[in-house]
Amino acid sequence: MLELLAQQTGGFFFGATQQTESQNLADIGRALAEHRGLGSPLALADWRDALTELIRLGRERQLPVIIDEFPYLVATTPALPSYLQQALSPLGEAKQDTRTRLILCGSALTTMSTLLGAGAPLRGRAVLELVVKPFGYREAAAFWGLTDPELAFRVNALVGGTPAYLEMSGGAGPRSAADFDRWVQRRIINPASAMFREGSLLLREDPSIADPTSYAAVLTALSAGKVRRTEIAAELGRPASALAHLLNGLQGIGLVEAVDDAVRSKRTVYRITEPVVRLYQLIINRHEAELVTGRAEQVWERNSDTVASKIYGPHFEDLSRQWCLWHASEQTLGGLASRALPTELPCRDHRAGHELDAVVWETRSGRPDRIIAIGEAKATASPVGVDELTRLDHLRGLLPADAATPAPRLLLFARSGFTPELRRTAATRGDVELVGLDRLYRGS
Repeated sequence: MLELLAQQTGGFFFGATQQTESQNLADIGRALAEHRGLGSPLALADWRDALTELIRLGRERQLPVIIDEFPYLVATTPALPSYLQQALSPLGEAKQDTRTRLILCGSALTTMSTLLGAGAPLRGRAVLELVVKPFGYREAAAFWGLTDPELAFRVNALVGGTPAYLEMSGGAGPRSAADFDRWVQRRIINPASAMFREGSLLLREDPSIADPTSYAAVLTALSAGKVRRTEIAAELGRPASALAHLLNGLQGIGLVEAVDDAVRSKRTVYRITEPVVRLYQLIINRHEAELVTGRAEQVWERNSDTVASKIYGPHFEDLSRQWCLWHASEQTLGGLASRALPTELPCRDHRAGHELDAVVWETRSGRPDRIIAIGEAKATASPVGVDELTRLDHLRGLLPADAATPAPRLLLFARSGFTPELRRTAATRGDVELVGLDRLYRGS
């Protein structure tokens, strides 16, 4: 994206690499000479010289000057942000005599986020901090050219919405549902594929992760469905208090997010945000020895239940909450959604807690927030029947009365559709919405 920006505007683009300071200075000297049409590379004594030359590129007109993989440069020249602070002084050449627009980019989120943190040299110098996130599930389907909602869902559940993964998966997705398993075996879990180790490399590419093994153990536990801090601690054989730095580190690099309970305080759960990490932990890492010997077909078939319950199930729940926030209309929800979160509701009748996939809240100015809808998501292979609506009716009665007045709408999400009986029942009620894959991807 940044290279295209430089091409279209005649700007300057430089991609740093993992090498010494002198090597990167030599490379940027060559890149500057090429950009300016000089016959020989510029000899740059240090990064102060380099920054001076970069800033002067915009003397004649407004010009983007892009430095990609900036964390590689900071790793070998820790003072570089301070040099930039001086170069971007309000009374300096960059502000007074040029129209250079400096863009710093990097995939190491922790390094990039600290550049503008409290007390950082560049704090107050930047006009924009942009975190480029993966596509949403609808945008990802369009980007991959997948018009079948079922196929789009399966692909998204495995590789998510990162645009680069299309090229890394061979440049095309599966042609049909019948081709899907074969595509996964050839393009995703094949050791020759660029996607094979991506779920592991995402963890190891950030310099803030000093002990990848411990962080990977947390990801393994989360992938297996251990989503509460106490459950993760038990899985790792550690006290819950020892997990704080691991969970914070994974959140810092964008692989994990903390999800608050919709109704009950201090009931946070954790979820993996990158589907490729979950796939790697559940399938590739556990069966690597078999996969490298060419047994992808057997591994994929033997783990179909794991894929259905640990990958498709949680991902469908995630998409149902995203649909409520991003795509559902006010008419559907009975209000404007401000947050959609899961919860576990205690029940005296059953002497147990009931999990609820989505509680949709509306924030109202000058009045308390209220629950406008609750939803249950089923990624099963069979259609959803009336029993699930009965259960949802029961769960609505367990909500806090002060937050659930008037009665919230009931949303049923089903990957495999609904039984005729449920459709007939829902048609007689104004408080029930049925959301299948087609509506999830195209409707509101």
